[in-house]
Amino acid sequence: MAALTEEQSILRDQATDWAKERAPVAKLRALRDADTASRFDEALWREMVELGWTGIIVPEAYGGAGLGHMEFAVVLEQLGRELTASPLFASALVAASAIVAAGETEHAKRLLPRIVAGDEIATLALDEGPRHMPSRIHAEAMAFDGGYKLTGAKTFVPEGMAATTFIVAARTPEGPSLFVVPATAPGLTRTPMHTFDSRGYAQLKLNEVELEASALLGPAGAGGGILDSTLDRARVGMAAEMLGTGGAAFDMTLDYLKNREQFGQVIGAFQALGHRASELFSAMELARSCMEAAAQAIDDKSQEAPRYAALAKAKVGDFLFQMSNQLIQIHGGIGMTDDFDAGLYLKRARAQEALYGGRAFQRDRYASLRGY
Repeated sequence: MAALTEEQSILRDQATDWAKERAPVAKLRALRDADTASRFDEALWREMVELGWTGIIVPEAYGGAGLGHMEFAVVLEQLGRELTASPLFASALVAASAIVAAGETEHAKRLLPRIVAGDEIATLALDEGPRHMPSRIHAEAMAFDGGYKLTGAKTFVPEGMAATTFIVAARTPEGPSLFVVPATAPGLTRTPMHTFDSRGYAQLKLNEVELEASALLGPAGAGGGILDSTLDRARVGMAAEMLGTGGAAFDMTLDYLKNREQFGQVIGAFQALGHRASELFSAMELARSCMEAAAQAIDDKSQEAPRYAALAKAKVGDFLFQMSNQLIQIHGGIGMTDDFDAGLYLKRARAQEALYGGRAFQRDRYASLRGY
């Protein structure tokens, strides 16, 4: 682990204590069983807002703290350990990153203070199929009466049922563009998706949604650059959350190895299982190094940030895939029961891996950025 600054350490400790006390895994289980529409606890969301986490990367000029992605990463890691459900990632990181990347626009002046205050839940509506393919956008924005008409569909939109604003990627004659679309816009319909990680995804239908020209986020055709920057930040943030999920799974497994007895001794004493645990620990620390390097590269505005972001998502994904599998296998029969939390971690791990590009996507992107 890299040495954290005093401010980062305070944020980490604050997030650790809060997540354990206020939003443990039992909260997610209760939300799942209650089948709530928003898929998160509104009261806990307000507590996150009061803690200031919604303003971590938002510039001070818009009411935020103006901190960095490393600070956001230490919070997301701790929330990932408890599988805490909230719009924090989708709204205060991904959507806020897109708005900030577009520059000093009217959207920034209007939306960013509301995102910080928790009064606005914004989310990126990008993917249109079962796989993350940002280069293939079929939703179309046609010029109409000085504005645009949006037609198409989006799927797996994070926090799509709770969102008050969507940032929609669509094709224009100038190239990929981003549009700020109110959730109440005529012609926009959304339906909930029931996913195995019990989170709040939605499908969107855009049936000739009429927008003024001012709905553009940045100039027409500039969406590709804004989107690339936003997705790099989203992938690093998700890698941090995944690292937390995998870290908690490792701790659960290590505790089981230390306490489960078989043939008169704890099973951790068996050499094969000890080797397995050491390999998982090594993979976790390598993944951490990649994630922290990527977050620091973004904060340093390094040209290597896109490559580091792809590497981080891929390496953390490799660790989490193996760790979530071993969590089930080492626990044996109890790991397969719904009463035990291992299944919740496995399901969330698979969803995290796919969001904004799985391991194969990230390896291909890394290779392309390296010139292969």
